[in-house]
Amino acid sequence: MKAMEELQNDLKKLIEMIGFRDFSVNLEPESSRISVFFESNDYIKDNLPSIVASFNLLVKLMAKKRNPESIVFVDVNSYRKERENIILELARGAARKAAGTKTEITLPPMNAYERRLIHSELASRPDIKTESVGEGKERYVVVKPILE
Repeated sequence: MKAMEELQNDLKKLIEMIGFRDFSVNLEPESSRISVFFESNDYIKDNLPSIVASFNLLVKLMAKKRNPESIVFVDVNSYRKERENIILELARGAARKAAGTKTEITLPPMNAYERRLIHSELASRPDIKTESVGEGKERYVVVKPILE
């Protein structure tokens, strides 16, 4: 717990050094999540995916320096949470379509975390199965109906 609070304080200092003035950093220790909220402006809106990726990398490096075993998730302006909701809705829609049409549905390439979300979301469905296909950044999920 203390390490996460120190990480939160260091992140606040880093954000101030970058030049942001109107922001908040919230810590959810039970889920190892840190949420950062910036006052939205055109720069933030236009660059949110890369800002999330950059902050995620920085915070993970800062956390690993304190504790090599630590796992931390960073979300900026709820981007990650909204993206997760979109991915889960896409997964449910693909499952409905695969089961209804009895055809395979190919989803767009996604990172490992997003693919894992889809596999977990659809794992309890007895009428479909999921499989990751492809290599590297082109890896994607195929949702397949289970034909009787």
